[in-house]
Amino acid sequence: MPITTAHIGVLMGGASAEREISLKTGRAIYAALVQRGYRATMIDVDASLPWVLRKKKIDVAFLALHGPGGEDGTVQGLLDILEIPYTGSGVRASAVGMDKAMTKTLVEREGVPVAAGTCIRKGQSAMPPKNLKWPLVVKPVDQGSTVGVSIVHTSAQWKSALRRAWRLGSAIVAETFIDGREIAVSVLDGKALPTVEIVAPGGFYDYAAKYEKAETRYLCPAPLTKTQDHQVKELAVRSYQVLGCAGAARVDFRLNSKGRPFFLEINTIPGMTERSLLPMAAAQAGMDYESLTERILRSALTRKSTRSQIAKKSQSKGKSR
Repeated sequence: MPITTAHIGVLMGGASAEREISLKTGRAIYAALVQRGYRATMIDVDASLPWVLRKKKIDVAFLALHGPGGEDGTVQGLLDILEIPYTGSGVRASAVGMDKAMTKTLVEREGVPVAAGTCIRKGQSAMPPKNLKWPLVVKPVDQGSTVGVSIVHTSAQWKSALRRAWRLGSAIVAETFIDGREIAVSVLDGKALPTVEIVAPGGFYDYAAKYEKAETRYLCPAPLTKTQDHQVKELAVRSYQVLGCAGAARVDFRLNSKGRPFFLEINTIPGMTERSLLPMAAAQAGMDYESLTERILRSALTRKSTRSQIAKKSQSKGKSR
């Protein structure tokens, strides 16, 4: 089906802790698609999604979901079953990317430096890890937008940080806090976009700094040396490839006092609000918001076409045997 005649469902909202950000992302994407002349419908995701997709005759899903239930492979699996092409990564990459502990393990095996840390699950010892240096970062293993994240400076703060993180899941990641610069690298269809440095008030890019505090500054391109810029981009693309990501993703790093980058996490459905880092990086590369949105949409259909061709070849080989 030609993309110009396809009915595009912008999947947004959902029930995760990032619902409000998802709704903002979805509305912005919908407006951009309509401005470009596409036929689009906003869909607030709930348990009726399979029925809604069929009723509205959605041909392509543009995923604007964040957090569990939308970014973890769940919706992607449903769309695969319904044979509806969608933007972003597939089931496996989405599921792995949502699990911070698993992601760190996989990228570290491929030579990507990560912060020293450990995964703690409910029922295990709740004592601070003795092998990690203070301060520590405590965060839920499967949340985004810095939801439930704490920086713990003393053992007296440890238990309250655990309670805060465990309210959002059954496992947490505790890792040594890297006092340095926050660098984000967006990757689009396997290629790194210009880097962004986030200068947040207080030095911590938390939920408020991301979405509420106007004093947070963004430097794009980030003021890095050529060597640093090349290194973080290469590490971002390598991480993207290790997980098998597709479409757009964003990889976050911290640079320590010596300028060495450490992988923090990967976002397989980056935010697309007016303050989001992916559109900022794309703009620096000469791509406006509407063009970026259309690029992400078209990549979904390209991957669908490729998968169909592979499936047909496999069926043909099977018959010839």
